[in-house]
Formats: sequence, C-alpha cells, structure tokens
Amino acid sequence: MLAVNTEILNNDSKETLPEKNKQKSFLVEQFRLLSEVTKLRITALVSFTTGLGYILANEGYGINIIYPVLGIFFLACGSAALNHLQEKNLDLLMDRTKTRPLPSGKTGNIYYYSVILFFTVLGVLLLMLKTNIPTLSIGLITYFWYNAVYTPLKKKSALAVIPGSLVGALPPLAGWTAAGGDISDFRILYICFYFFLWQIPHFWLLLLVYSDDYKKGGFPVLTDIMSIKSLKIMTFLWIVLTFLISTGIPFVGIISHDFVKIILLFAGLLLLLSGIRFVLSGITRKSVFSVFISINIFTLLIILFLSIDKIII
Repeated sequence: MLAVNTEILNNDSKETLPEKNKQKSFLVEQFRLLSEVTKLRITALVSFTTGLGYILANEGYGINIIYPVLGIFFLACGSAALNHLQEKNLDLLMDRTKTRPLPSGKTGNIYYYSVILFFTVLGVLLLMLKTNIPTLSIGLITYFWYNAVYTPLKKKSALAVIPGSLVGALPPLAGWTAAGGDISDFRILYICFYFFLWQIPHFWLLLLVYSDDYKKGGFPVLTDIMSIKSLKIMTFLWIVLTFLISTGIPFVGIISHDFVKIILLFAGLLLLLSGIRFVLSGITRKSVFSVFISINIFTLLIILFLSIDKIII
C-alpha cells in the first residue's frame, strides 16, 4: 500500500513540473516584453545617472535615494513606451526595430496605453510626494522634451540628436535637487554637460552602421548631406571633445579622492586612444562598435567612480 502511494506521489510531481515550467516561462516572457516596451537598458542608465546626482549632492547614498531614482525611472519607462507608440509605423520599416513588440504584433496598443499610464502616474506621484517641486519639474520637462520635442524633431532634422541630448543631461540634475542641491551649482551643471555631450558621438557611431536602416524609416540622416568619411571625422572630433570635457571633471571641486581623479584621467586617455584607432582604421562594423563600446564603458566608469568617491570615507 505504501509503494502504491509513493508511485502516486511521484506521478503527481511529474505532472506538476511541466506546469511550473510553463508558469516560469510565462513570467520570463512577460518580463522580456515589458523590458522591450520600456527600453530597460536605456531607462536603467537614466536611473543610474539620477542616483549619481543624488550621491554627489548628498555626499553619500542615503535611504531616500530610492525616491528620485525610482520616480525618474518610472517616468522614463512611461516615456519610452510612449515613444514606441509614436514611432510604431516607422519601426515597422526598419530592420533593427521591426521586431519590437508593437510592429511585430507581440502586443497591441492597449498594452502600451496601460504601461504608459501606469508608469507615468506612478513616477509623478512618487516624485511629487517623496521629493520636491524642482525634481518633479525636471522629470516632467525631460518627459516632455523626449516625446513632444525630440521625437517629432528627428523626423525633420538630421541634427535632432543635439537638442535631443538634453534628455540624457537632466536626470543627474533631478537627483541633485532631490538631495537638496542648488539647481544652479556649477559642479552639477558641468556633470550634466558631460552627459549631454557624450550622447552625440554615441548616436553618430550607431548612424555609421545603421544609416541605411534609418533612411528606410524615413528619418533624415547626416549621410544625406555629407559622406561617411566626413561623418566619421566629425564623430572622432566629438569623441575628442567628450574626452576634453571629461578631463575637467576632476577639477570642478566635486571629487575628493586623488585616486578617482587618476582613474578617470587614465580612462579618458584610453577613450582618446580608442578614438584615434577608429579614425585611422577603415569604416567597418567591428571598428565602429569597438569605439562605441569604449565610450559607453567610459561613461559607466564616470558614474561608478564619482559615486565611489562619495561613498568611501
């Protein structure tokens, strides 16, 4: 009798295992879908730079850092989903975007409306109730600038990325004001200027690879008015400018530890070296992505070591 009962239990266990796997698989797929809809890799970076601004003003992290970081992150998620909705017809025309949830048919407009409403309202409430008016205002201005200014502008101008880069420059300022920092403080404005600047060569590097795809989507691109070689040289010059601005960060009075200054200067030199290799090499996918990765890693190092500088004693 005991043997029979054991067999029944074993059979029940075998029957429930596939069901558990299905549930797990469903949750994984839903997370993947939501991360695509909210452009999680980009919105996560927005939350990191918001946190950096808070840490710099607060001289450390503090428990209250969670409010501006999550508030700006939620607004960024809502803004990203709205951007998908705004560009769904154009995304369908481009190879790199036609597999996004909306053009590929993975989900529909109602799902997007729900995501936009949920994250936007949640972000506004969190910033309004747990931070202050300047931080909420910066969050809403960033939201407006991305969806109401930059998104329609990039359909009309090949240089839309320059005013559009304001979107990536404002989150550190939101974190700074949330910690009580003065909105006009030169130190944070300089940091914001760096985050404004680095986005431009970041985008132009992608353009060197995907210019034909952007044309398919009907976007005006710089390669319509200049050669690939000229765009490559201009991108290199912006990388040099990004490096030069980054060398000023250790001297604006925001870094306390000398080793952080040395690391950032050394990392900047490596970025410059990567840029020089890029401009001297042929225009290949490998050479473009090599310097693309370098400038992204460099920016992450700035976020990391500026934060470490304030966390350690």
